[in-house]
Amino acid sequence: MWYCCDILGCVWHSPFIRLCLLGFWIAPVFLHPQCLDFKPPFKPQEDLQFCTMYGTFGCCDSVKDQELMTKFYNIMDNFDYYGYANCAGYVQDLLCQECSPYAAHLFDAEDPSTPTRTIPGLCPDYCSQFWSKCRSTITLLSDQPQHAETEQDQVRFCQNLQLEDPDYCYPHILRNEQLTQNLGRVVANPEGCLQLCLEEVANGLRNPLAMVHANDGTHRFFVAEQVGLVWTYLPDRSRLEKPFLNITETVLTSPWEGDERGFLGLTFHPNYKHNGKLYVYYSVEVGFDERIRISEFRVSSGDMNVVDHASERIILEVDEPASNHNGGMVMFANDGYLYIFTGDGGMAGDPFGKHGNAQNKSALLGKVLRIDVDDNDRGPLYRIPSDNPFVYERGARPEVYAYGVRNMWRCSVDRGDPLTKEGKGRIFCGDVGQNKFEEIDIIEKGRNYGWRAKEGFSCYDKKLCANRSLDDVLPIYAYPHKMGKSVTGGYVYRGCEYPNLNGMYIFGDFMSGRMMSLLENKNTGQWDYHEICMGIGLTCAFPGLINNYYQYIISFAEDEAGELYFMSTGVPSATSPTGVVYKLVDPSRRAPPRQCHYDPLPVRVKSKLIKFQPKETLTGVELPNKSPKLSQQEPFRPHSPEPPGTESNKDWLQELMDMLKEQEPAAVPTTLPPTTTTTTKPPKHTRRRNRTRKGKHRPAAPQNGAVRLVGDEQGRGDRGRVEVFINGKWGTVCDDLWNTRNAEVVCRQMGYRFALKASKRSEFGEGNSLRILLDDVQCEGTEESLLDCQHAGIGIHNCAHHEDAGVICGNSDYGDA
Repeated sequence: MWYCCDILGCVWHSPFIRLCLLGFWIAPVFLHPQCLDFKPPFKPQEDLQFCTMYGTFGCCDSVKDQELMTKFYNIMDNFDYYGYANCAGYVQDLLCQECSPYAAHLFDAEDPSTPTRTIPGLCPDYCSQFWSKCRSTITLLSDQPQHAETEQDQVRFCQNLQLEDPDYCYPHILRNEQLTQNLGRVVANPEGCLQLCLEEVANGLRNPLAMVHANDGTHRFFVAEQVGLVWTYLPDRSRLEKPFLNITETVLTSPWEGDERGFLGLTFHPNYKHNGKLYVYYSVEVGFDERIRISEFRVSSGDMNVVDHASERIILEVDEPASNHNGGMVMFANDGYLYIFTGDGGMAGDPFGKHGNAQNKSALLGKVLRIDVDDNDRGPLYRIPSDNPFVYERGARPEVYAYGVRNMWRCSVDRGDPLTKEGKGRIFCGDVGQNKFEEIDIIEKGRNYGWRAKEGFSCYDKKLCANRSLDDVLPIYAYPHKMGKSVTGGYVYRGCEYPNLNGMYIFGDFMSGRMMSLLENKNTGQWDYHEICMGIGLTCAFPGLINNYYQYIISFAEDEAGELYFMSTGVPSATSPTGVVYKLVDPSRRAPPRQCHYDPLPVRVKSKLIKFQPKETLTGVELPNKSPKLSQQEPFRPHSPEPPGTESNKDWLQELMDMLKEQEPAAVPTTLPPTTTTTTKPPKHTRRRNRTRKGKHRPAAPQNGAVRLVGDEQGRGDRGRVEVFINGKWGTVCDDLWNTRNAEVVCRQMGYRFALKASKRSEFGEGNSLRILLDDVQCEGTEESLLDCQHAGIGIHNCAHHEDAGVICGNSDYGDA
């Protein structure tokens, strides 16, 4: 996996994120608060009585605080009044550094495989004072032999307690504003991008497009593949060998990349624990017709991890006039009713009937449907809720709850604020756009969401848009196709583990791989937008965390505890086993220990268990044994050259490049094929076996597809604006859809192993004297040149030179793979 979140003006190689308690702030990217359990610090639930200096944010709860207090009195009981008066303060200071937000640094414990100090790293002046006054406490504080051996030798003792980075030593760390300012807040980088990290949860899946829980106390989660398989995962992330559901013989799909048909949705009845019912949404072929089908199943009476396939009852079928825009979301809301989200029927522009399916309330396509499936064992399979908005409207289908939607892909119900319950019950949806905009909507009863009159906030069908009777509701947010072309709706985070994320609506885009967030402004009622990307540097340097994901974001999910996940794949095909489930992690702050504890109910397993084996790793930096020296780092200042006449002050990216050169990875990271957006075209394969030769390849007579890097102010050959030679002329490349895979093609042509950055917004200047030759470039990363990638066509573009693309490459010792 190598795809990382693309952002406007941001680094691609490693997406970023951080939040704050009351807002966002910009800070150097190398700060890495970490506790001795290798997790982020937290705000204690109860006041600390002993280590009060860390009572608002640190690594100790009241239990640990009491433990340290007991240890303090056990030590001080060995001293008389004079000894107590002289040394109590020192002993308390040293013991309480276990509560410091930087405890892992102070005790040299960033690397779980190395021994942890028993006395924190001390600054030389403080160490000298401590040794002079209180060296008799040393053997009481520590049982490590080296401290006992040097107890009578001040120089050797203080040398043992020195840290490699003096910025982290105690007590100077307390006065270091770079380290202590705004601790515990999720931080935005200078471009406003918020840094988060990930845990890999499941892998090897074929287009995983739904992950749901049964809300039955077992904390199992069920992952559905587009081919029609649903897998059971236990809380320890092991998977049952036997699928929970297998309807692959019935589901209509294909291996074509971008095929929207297949198994599309799954939900459990709110009373599943007692009635064992679940509901699925899938594509099916009946005769020569394609349909969407909503079916009810029951769990097997003999195995709680297998569906009784003979129990299927078809609740609803709707004819699909085309193979795309199939909708696919099915879920229960807080009112207990089943909600079904259908697409408009496909093709382009909703061409069906006078005003299209979406505006036609007598059609079930392009709608949000609401039905009652309770008590349906006898009589009708579903009933119409009495308060459905169009029950009494002549010609309207009574199932319709809202209309005017194009192709809503992934919706969710807000659990509400954990304390105030504010927001509870709101239904959020992402509605995929046509030519210009993607949108996020909050679904309300009886409302018209505008399609095909409108797309986002703009008019699509101008005549219909001018109709005053439209009375449509506008989205809470819409973004243009320069940012992405297929929205994937997400969730409002209401989990327990990462309190900074509470209230954030997190969603993504399938095509661009961009991850995004909205946060409601309580004063204005508007939704504030922030890009989400993965942490760079040491931001995600915690055990088990990664900072990269596959491009095609298919779906988001909540587990039973309310934690947030998403699923993406490297190849958007129903048969490609490149799908991965990721859990979102805030590296800046966690909940206090034991606050989020739960005891899953036991699961009786009859199938073989397959233990989870993570495959993905942290990219961009090797986990260090020692802290990087802050004194050698510069704050993140993109595009700023080194001041003339001074020694080289490396920025974070140059340091990262140097580290990568030292590490010399053995292989080029995995790269993956591009998507297609048609269901009638087989996958396009553009992989090439031949690679560029070792070293920089700059032929005297350029061939078609040759590239050069220009515009770096310091003349460095490993970075610059990308200029491509096509049909006898040099030209620039537009940054629409510009990403790391595209940059990898360029960097490999230039003789480098890695693309460290896919730069955008003419970071290396504008090539105004040249034509723009390529736009909308989408590469696998393995092509010989940009010409082998998908693109809009030579000379065809909708951009200007302020969007000229560039790259920064690394590791000049590239060899043939």
